[in-house]
Amino acid sequence: MLSRLGALLQEAVGAREPSIDLLEAFVEHWKGITNYYIESTDENTPAKKTDIPWRLKQMLDILVYEERQQAAGEAGPCLEYLLQHKILETLCTLGKAEYPPGMRQQVLQFFSKVLAQVQHPLLHYLNVHRPVQKLLRLGGTVPGSLTEKEEVQFTTVLCSKIQQDPALLTYILEGKKTVSRKKASREATVLPKEAASSKDKDHPHNKALDRGPCGARALNTQLPAEMDEPGGGVGESNLITSLIGLCKSKKGRVALKAQENLLLLVSVASQAAATFLVQSSPCCPAIVEHLCQLYQSLPTFLDPADIAALEGISWRLPSAPSDEASFPGKEALAAFLGWFDYCDHLIREAHTVVSDALAKAVAEKLFAEILQPQLLHVSEQSVLTSTALFTAMLHQLCSPALLREAVAFLLGKDQQPAAPEDSPHTLCAHLIKHCDHLSDEISIATLRLFEELLQKPHEQIIHSLVLCHLEGRPYVARGSPEPESYEDTLDLEEDPYFTDGFLDSGFQRPTKPPPAPAANPDGKTAVTEIVSSFLCLVPEEAKTSAFLEETGYDTYVHDAYGLFQECSSRVAPWGWPLGPPPLDPHEPERPFFEGHFLRMLFDRMSRILEQPYSLNLQVTSVLSRLALFPHPLIHEYLLDPYINLAPGCRSLFSVLVRVIGDLMQRIQRVPQFPGKLLLVRRQLMGQVPGEQLDHQTLLQGVVVLEEFCKELAAIAFVKFPPRGPHLHLAEPPEGHA
Repeated sequence: MLSRLGALLQEAVGAREPSIDLLEAFVEHWKGITNYYIESTDENTPAKKTDIPWRLKQMLDILVYEERQQAAGEAGPCLEYLLQHKILETLCTLGKAEYPPGMRQQVLQFFSKVLAQVQHPLLHYLNVHRPVQKLLRLGGTVPGSLTEKEEVQFTTVLCSKIQQDPALLTYILEGKKTVSRKKASREATVLPKEAASSKDKDHPHNKALDRGPCGARALNTQLPAEMDEPGGGVGESNLITSLIGLCKSKKGRVALKAQENLLLLVSVASQAAATFLVQSSPCCPAIVEHLCQLYQSLPTFLDPADIAALEGISWRLPSAPSDEASFPGKEALAAFLGWFDYCDHLIREAHTVVSDALAKAVAEKLFAEILQPQLLHVSEQSVLTSTALFTAMLHQLCSPALLREAVAFLLGKDQQPAAPEDSPHTLCAHLIKHCDHLSDEISIATLRLFEELLQKPHEQIIHSLVLCHLEGRPYVARGSPEPESYEDTLDLEEDPYFTDGFLDSGFQRPTKPPPAPAANPDGKTAVTEIVSSFLCLVPEEAKTSAFLEETGYDTYVHDAYGLFQECSSRVAPWGWPLGPPPLDPHEPERPFFEGHFLRMLFDRMSRILEQPYSLNLQVTSVLSRLALFPHPLIHEYLLDPYINLAPGCRSLFSVLVRVIGDLMQRIQRVPQFPGKLLLVRRQLMGQVPGEQLDHQTLLQGVVVLEEFCKELAAIAFVKFPPRGPHLHLAEPPEGHA
């Protein structure tokens, strides 16, 4: 047979009517396949051990060779025969019957190769896209299928074709809706060029097309007929559901290729195709359903530290890192975070129509229906795990559309500043209350959620939490003109906050910054004064960093500079002003409320000497993130010790001053305070064993307080005065390096 086909092909090259010999060979190979089913009695021989794979390969080669001989855009007789005699339909039925064993694999390979190698557009024809739909319904829905590799290759070809011609999407996903069945059968099986070539009914080869077992009619009587109905409607298995089924494969390479194919599909450039994907396919619901299933398969309780260890996992490498310690639910968590990262990537790369719909589906089905009840649950275990999981999701999240939905979910759409007496009516208000929870674990986890939120590039976050309360500068006292320079402001010793708590204590007050020389035009004097105010805030008897290496202020300056540059570039598109608006001295004072978020942080900060070390670290970390924002009102309110506060108002500096006053009184009750404080610092640095000491919480709080003041000084130094994102780093003040 090999020599005969070779001779036929050789004759075809030089013959006047090359298509005749090619068609004979093509029909003969198809007849050889159909005869196998009529004559064979062995039901156990695998398909790959029959001559079926070889005959399919010869049919493919003939189609490809024939096309090269045709004028561009013309279909040759063999291709016409393939279409008119529904060969692909018949092969699809044979694949479903899985006879001989392994036939489905052969059919998938043949479909893939024909669609990939034949350049003539095929998927528009009913006798192509209908069997394609049917073949898609055969697999991809049950993980572990023996034909996963062939299925994913088949979907790769289809997605590539759709990317080249987005109009094909409706042919592949739809079925019944295109045209009525009988009309479609008549119209779609006739090629533009084939009408002329099939008119001559007396042509010997046209007669051959109708011979018994060579055509589909005779063979179809031997095989199941369940797949003859066209389909592929929204509720049925189709390209989308096949791809998502393959995405669940345990074989990493199959799953990855399926994810890449789905990504290719949703990024189609055509508005019509994207609209069809959203409105007439199971695309968004199926993707989000899998996300929700993975979330609900997670253990009821997961340690926040374990969740944090897997943050940043990529959908391209969704397995858990092997170097991380194992814990119950690790693989399930890695699978969920990997698929969430994939959804975020899909939303980022998809057509806008698909992107918005998919983001809304994630927000509705995962955030609102599943996550919110857990975040508001009475069970502390539920609150803790869901908060840590949502933090991990925020960490992964990069797509603008999904970020927009996440922000709306957390903060709501009401942008009016809250009043002090307002009861929580948004999820955000409830979460702020969780930051001051009886459970320190929940407080830390929720503070970490807000710290992650503050690093996302969405202006509503910082505006809703902080800026809407600072607008108009109601925290500044009215009635007196604003100083032209900082040395004209009140001395620290005249500040009632500074003296409060020190009277009659018998201890030295915090060192007052040295008298400032005349201000230079570049504002460096102001920088020096502000930095010195923070560095001198903690009294000398409560400082221990000077006794140890690598705890100096210069390290904080280096870190703060990098973080400030990063934050400035993130907020640059928001067009923030460079300086605060001028005050109207005649404007009456109005009540100032810093907002629930800052009030919670200030309340937490005021208790720094009574709170666990890990909680203090998280509170100061969030405040540092806030202080980095290059908005003039945030800088003034959080980092300027010299503002003339309105009566009853507090700032971050005034809160710290009160803490220092409290500290000076507590020191009196701790014998051998300096030595114990140094020991605790060494314990925290891992230099000595962590034995339990009296007053340990207080001593650890003092260490955090000293480091936090250095950090604030460094932040003020690198960002003040506000000059936008291109501020140049100057040298630290003398004596504090």
